[in-house]
Amino acid sequence: MRLMLFGSLLALPLACAVVSEQLLASQTLGHSLERRQDRSALTYPANTIDMPIDHFLDNPRYAPHTNATFAQRYYFDSTYYKPGGPVFLYIGGETSGPSRFSNLRTGIIQILMSATNGLGVILENRYYGESYPFNTSSTDQLAYLTTEQTIADNAYFATHATFPGIPRNLSAPNTPWILYGGSLAGAQTAFSIKQYGDVLYGGIASSAVIEAVLAYPQWYAPIQKFAPQDCVTSINSIIDKFDALVATNNTKAIQEFKTIFGLGALTDNRDFAMTIAFPIGGPLNYPTNTWQELNWNSTYGSQDFFHFCSNVTNLDAPENITQVDTLLSKYSNGEPWTNLGNYAQYVKQTLLPICAGEPIDSTSCFGTQNQTFYADPSNSVARSYLYSTCTEQGAYQVAPPTGPSLISRVLQVDYTQQWCEWAFPKGEYNSIPRTPDLSFYNHYGGFNFSADRLAFIDGGIDVWLDVCYHSHNASARYSTDLHPEYLIAGAGHHWDSYGILDVEAEPQFIREAHLWEIRTVRKWLANFNSWKSKVEHTEL
Repeated sequence: MRLMLFGSLLALPLACAVVSEQLLASQTLGHSLERRQDRSALTYPANTIDMPIDHFLDNPRYAPHTNATFAQRYYFDSTYYKPGGPVFLYIGGETSGPSRFSNLRTGIIQILMSATNGLGVILENRYYGESYPFNTSSTDQLAYLTTEQTIADNAYFATHATFPGIPRNLSAPNTPWILYGGSLAGAQTAFSIKQYGDVLYGGIASSAVIEAVLAYPQWYAPIQKFAPQDCVTSINSIIDKFDALVATNNTKAIQEFKTIFGLGALTDNRDFAMTIAFPIGGPLNYPTNTWQELNWNSTYGSQDFFHFCSNVTNLDAPENITQVDTLLSKYSNGEPWTNLGNYAQYVKQTLLPICAGEPIDSTSCFGTQNQTFYADPSNSVARSYLYSTCTEQGAYQVAPPTGPSLISRVLQVDYTQQWCEWAFPKGEYNSIPRTPDLSFYNHYGGFNFSADRLAFIDGGIDVWLDVCYHSHNASARYSTDLHPEYLIAGAGHHWDSYGILDVEAEPQFIREAHLWEIRTVRKWLANFNSWKSKVEHTEL
């Protein structure tokens, strides 16, 4: 889950697109190199299905209703398919279908297809990529961007999809359809299996954000715990000192602090606080790679976070940088702001060039207070994701209420909520709630979620873990064949979705997770005919 809202930042790709659109680079894992190069070059033509815009013609939530359809894109790979094999549906989530091609080429869908003679397909989510119901995304036009409409697409697709070149009807429930999704798409996978379990046979929900909350300070908890501790301690201390200046309304000192980072033109303290938090993970915005983008597979991951920490803790910084640490000591009882010079230098060298000369306080750079900017109804990934965040999903990244913090405590719910109000003014038929209506998400079960043949798999150091199945706030988890679960030690955000076409050559914890997923799916498939008979009997 990742978004960038503002002008110049929008020119940068979403993280999911960054990690998915890169071709798999040459690696040195022996005999599989040639196969990797071959599959990494695969391309998939776009197919479309006429999808109903409104699946719920009796639900007043969507009045006035429409019988219209829109062209929803999908892409499939039949390389491994043999008659009788399953269909693996990869839920596209908050990006375009082509951004997910790596999952067909070398990732989790390839792993499962090759193990079961299956066919893999990516369905692009409504309001993403080129699968927009309308030419623009006004508040009224976005009324059909809801969780229940999205998961209804999945069930409709499974019962109506065709695959050119495959001379068989692979529709559900006569063919086993097994879904996979990560992050937001992981939650949609889980919701789909629970809601449409008579059509969709099973699913794997990876890092699935199944629990909706309004404020989510826990995003920063894994970084506090597992990141290099000298880096963490330095940032915590600097943020504490800045927040003390804010608490006493020391505007002169605050301005000096901003200027040290080259951000003196940012008038809103929250915009400034978000900007210096970007290397860590600013609320809803990440123009640089963060802890979330760490990955066991270097082709799809980034070491930017560790480079940031290495710079912050640089013991060999020149004197003109280290002298900065004492510039504000007069505001902290003589105590130095340890590593402030290093931190500010990193921001100036890494973040300021993003603006390409645009005014610092503009939405083309790091300012967010231009209200008219947000109301642009043009179709975009950022607008669609923001709408879902504002209406149902929540999980606003905020500073924790107590204890140390890597981001300033000026970053609270109201900061994100203002963007919602500016972006989605009341329409003729539709309006957003005062804050996200979490019930639309949580009524599926939240932490008490359960559905047959639904596997939950999470990463132990994922920033989203505490809204996932294995949250520290959830009850103890116990795995069964019908309700499997797996927590990957030391793993981040849906790390199991990545592969290298050689499971045995993967790092041990990823290898064992993939082998577990293969075994889980094979056990499900062994019982498919029994399930199918029960479904057919129920329909009678």
